[in-house]
Order: sequence, then C-alpha cells, then structure tokens
Amino acid sequence: MPTVDLSFRLLGASIPADHGYALYAAVSRLIPWVHDPARKSLGIHPVNGRPAGNRLLHLTPASRLTLRLDSDHIRELLPLAGEELELDALKVRIGTPTTYALKPAAALRSRLVTIKLKDRLDPDSFLAAVQEDLTALGTKGTPGLLKRRAAKPLEGRSGGEPDRSPFVRRTLEIRGRQVVGYAVIVQGLAADESLRLQERGLGGRRRFGCGIFVPLP
Repeated sequence: MPTVDLSFRLLGASIPADHGYALYAAVSRLIPWVHDPARKSLGIHPVNGRPAGNRLLHLTPASRLTLRLDSDHIRELLPLAGEELELDALKVRIGTPTTYALKPAAALRSRLVTIKLKDRLDPDSFLAAVQEDLTALGTKGTPGLLKRRAAKPLEGRSGGEPDRSPFVRRTLEIRGRQVVGYAVIVQGLAADESLRLQERGLGGRRRFGCGIFVPLP
C-alpha cells in the first residue's frame, strides 16, 4: 500500500507557532484512531503559514492540514472535512481534501527532527545520531543542519537563554515539557532512498510534526 499525503485546506486567522501537539490532540478528538500507537505509519505535517511574532502563525491560502499515511486509511479521515479544530483556544475550519503521491527528490528537508540523546544536544552529537538513523534506514544520503537566516526566529521561543547556535534549533511543547531538535536536510538521495525517508521519517513524534521530510525547494 503506497504512502500518500492527504491535505485539507485550513480556514481561519491564526494558530500557535508551536502547534504540533495541539494539532495532534485536536485531530484525535475528531478521529480517535489517530491516537492509536499501532498506526505507526501516520504522521501530521507542520502547518505552513506566515510567522507573526508573539508565538503565532497567520494562516494563508496555502495553509494546509496534511496527514501522511497509508493510502488505505484515506476514507477514515475524509470526515475531517468541514469540522472545526481548536488549538489552544484558536479555532480554524477544515476545508476540502486533496491527495498527493510522494515524489522522489535528491534533497529533502524536515522542519524539526527530535532524537533522544543521553548527552548534551549539541549540533555535532545530534548530526551523528541523524547519520546513525539514516544508516539504519538503509539510506546513504548526506545529512546536514539547516543554517539560520535571521538572528531571531519570528515564531519566538518560550523562555530560556537566547539561542546562539548558527543552526535552526526549534522547540516543541508537549504537556508543558519542552522538546528540542533541529531542522535537518538530507542530500544525495537515490529515488528509492528518498521515498523511504519520506515514508519512514527520522526520530520520533511524527504525529506532532517532527521528522517528516519533504522535497527541498
């Protein structure tokens, strides 16, 4: 069964910039099986939008609720169309869906990858862990960490010391706990490796938007 992206339009004003867990919880309230850990293939993409500061993301005509899943589960998620999602008191409406097949690309990126490490989460240690996971996946691509374009991310950070890393490091809040990871790119992928990485992802928390890879623009 092929893996696909089921993408719904999102209609509304704003959602939290750090919306991974809130989006998962909101979708799970409408489709309870999304919470089932046995559905290992399911991932929920981060929502694209325009960073607005104050930890908010403004929705645009291109904003989507996109779920990556086995194609035989599409029908089970179609009832999401027309429903309302509430993310930390911010409400949005789910529009009509479109299904997209995964396409191979030599270079992929993920907005946020999280990997459990025993020691400190420095860039070198994290990148080494990414390489180990790629090797375990049978993928020979070259990983890297995405470099910052601005001194301060518009989506903001929730406390702590200023991030002086030259790489894009992001946080995900889960029930009051901050999980830290990096934006990752993988280059030099063969077609089969690219599809496998998109299907399987890297690290954990794919239902919260982590470790989901898309072609590099």
